[in-house]
Amino acid sequence: VAGGGMSVVMVAAGIAGTRIGGVGTYGVAGDVVTDGVWNMWYGVNTFLAMALVGLLYARFYRRLGLQTVGEIFERRFGSRRCTVLTSLCVQTEYIIVNIIEPFVIGKILSGVTDIPFPAAVMIGGLVIITYTTLGGLWGSAVTNVVHCSVILFGLAAVGLLGLNHLGGWSGVVESANSALTAAGRDPEAWWSWSGPGPGALLGMTFSIVIHTPAASVYVNFASAAKSERAIVPAFLLGGAIAAAMPFLAGFIGIEALARYGADAQLSSYTSITRLATDINPWIGGVALASILAAVISSGGPILLSSATMFVRDWLPFAREYDEQQRLKAFRIATIVYGTVAASIAATASIGSILDLLLLGFAMVCPPAIAVGYLIYWRRTSEAGAFWGMALGYGVGLIWFGLTKYAEHVQFVVTESSSAAARLFHWLFVFRGEGIDPSYATTLIPLVAVPLISILGRRSTECSPESGDGFYQELAGTTLPTDRA
Repeated sequence: VAGGGMSVVMVAAGIAGTRIGGVGTYGVAGDVVTDGVWNMWYGVNTFLAMALVGLLYARFYRRLGLQTVGEIFERRFGSRRCTVLTSLCVQTEYIIVNIIEPFVIGKILSGVTDIPFPAAVMIGGLVIITYTTLGGLWGSAVTNVVHCSVILFGLAAVGLLGLNHLGGWSGVVESANSALTAAGRDPEAWWSWSGPGPGALLGMTFSIVIHTPAASVYVNFASAAKSERAIVPAFLLGGAIAAAMPFLAGFIGIEALARYGADAQLSSYTSITRLATDINPWIGGVALASILAAVISSGGPILLSSATMFVRDWLPFAREYDEQQRLKAFRIATIVYGTVAASIAATASIGSILDLLLLGFAMVCPPAIAVGYLIYWRRTSEAGAFWGMALGYGVGLIWFGLTKYAEHVQFVVTESSSAAARLFHWLFVFRGEGIDPSYATTLIPLVAVPLISILGRRSTECSPESGDGFYQELAGTTLPTDRA
């Protein structure tokens, strides 16, 4: 937690870089080309996610002196099973991210150089592991100040020069409409901010916003702020910085459509770099730097948070270590965790990165819901929190598995299909992708946590008087045990 000495700007840059990776930059640009400008809502939801954490959660994390989000349950109930389960949920997302980051770096480096893909992956992993291990949260935050500057400058430069290159905004709109018409697509639908409808927008919101309070990296940055008054401004500023990046990327996506047409099938980071390189090779280099910065910026803090959770949540004996021993344990865990993730990435065959990320986001929704209940509803019980998370996490994994199964067998229905088959198709093949598992991982704990808590209300842990010390710490009227 960087000694609890970070300024507003440092915390803001740290969380902004953590939030925006490849999906929020070239991913948005590519989705705008193929699916429409509504994908730029990613930026709005990014700001909403940071505002949600900053306004409703981050101050409480700092008051309790937390280093992982799961520790809040141990502080309240004195039980470790909720802590371990929370860590498992969050680590499901983080292991995916820790694999994806060096994988994408390897794809980029091997695509523009003669470096073999496995070697390029390990180079990316080595960079992330090195500055994270040596610099800790301070190193990650300082690096993200540079990364955010590079991303904003690079994307803005490509967007402005592209606008001039294509004859101004009117020229971009005219060329984009012509490209859409030539491809047999409806320009009005493509330009619509409502996209495929409220269901798609709600699904994006569920995936991006709801899980964020349980993302343990924001606990680290909240506890790293130099004062409680710095937390809300830092998260709002970080959200604003992070939100600007998808909008800039989406604007470049519009220009790419106008320049290359709707059937260009631009893949990966080329949705940004091809336009930039065609304008000027130097601008192409700037664009490539901004893409690499976006990918690496989220890698360091998340790797650090992963190692922190592993040591504090899964190695209870580490609580007895002194400061130097804990630091050594964190560094060893960071090196091992990062090396294993990079090794998997070097040999992995990843189809859809977005599918994996959405799965990771969905798996963090159950602890996010449980933490919200714990903070704002005193009658939340340990059993309610645990089983609400367990049900949400388990059903989410099964849901994702059934979606992949339906995709693998190419499940279809006919007029003679049974009602059960039609229901299965609607749930797991809806719009060719199935309904996002984040709906299940959000709604199940949303109902299960209070229901189980109410059914067990005879327990003394659910009484209005229980946890007085914990809620006094939340209110800021007493110091947490480890700060007193």
